[in-house]
Amino acid sequence: MSDFNVWTQRLHAENWLLFGKNLGKQLSIDETSLSNGELYTIVTNKSAKGKKGAVVAIVKGTKSEDVIKVLHKIPLERRNLVKEITLDMAGSMNLIAKRSFPKAERVTDRFHVQKLAYEAVQEERIRLRWIVIDDENDAYKKSKIKGKIYRPKVLSNGDTMRQLLSRSRFLLFKSSSKWTELQKHRASLLFEFFPSIKKVYRLAQKLGYIFENNTNKNVARLKLAHWYDQVEKEGFKSFNTIARSIQIHYEAILNYFNNRSTNASAESFNAKIKEFRAQFRGVKDVKFFLYRLTKIYA
Repeated sequence: MSDFNVWTQRLHAENWLLFGKNLGKQLSIDETSLSNGELYTIVTNKSAKGKKGAVVAIVKGTKSEDVIKVLHKIPLERRNLVKEITLDMAGSMNLIAKRSFPKAERVTDRFHVQKLAYEAVQEERIRLRWIVIDDENDAYKKSKIKGKIYRPKVLSNGDTMRQLLSRSRFLLFKSSSKWTELQKHRASLLFEFFPSIKKVYRLAQKLGYIFENNTNKNVARLKLAHWYDQVEKEGFKSFNTIARSIQIHYEAILNYFNNRSTNASAESFNAKIKEFRAQFRGVKDVKFFLYRLTKIYA
């Protein structure tokens, strides 16, 4: 019923698909999983806004050489028309963008940078949670030897120390201005008993504040430098790692402040692929799935 059998890209569809006519001045590049964790690299045109004409290329895997080889099928004159490409902090994505679109300004997605900071906050919370669990286990054993019943300390909000750390997970992802009254109470107890979590949470919030409240690239550069100094002063290993990662991608991160471009369009397109996949209860025939997908979005 469809023209799948005469589709011009059918023979190589499982390995790569290219729609050079959809190339635009602003692109996004990201990877997504189609089935069984198999990753594909997808290049999309921002101006299409996730609709028809959005897909520029879909390439199996994330190896930069494979993706570059496919994208180089588009003439260099056309690739040089690309002015901006947003991407995450993966080295392979950076190499693909650099080699395939040499005239384009590379912009590292601010949300990937902030995600690293929030993961570092959660790492500190989890580290302390394991310590508290060990302490509770030791206290339980000692009480048992003495023939007593161990009862952990209950805080003013009804949490034990262990529960306090467990139940604080989601509030640490949010700005304090968005906390509910119960979350404010829990956070005050958390920061009182675990001041290191308060420090890493504030570091993550300050990084987010730089992205949200600055439009001038030079001002942002200065504030990021101050943030580095504070990270070094606090001495948290995970944040030092983040600071080094930011330094590696420094200019690409600062390019965000030129047009405030993010990789949100790529993330949104990935979500559409997942929804499309869910409607058909998974992917049995990858070629036919990609055919249907590109019929709509390419």
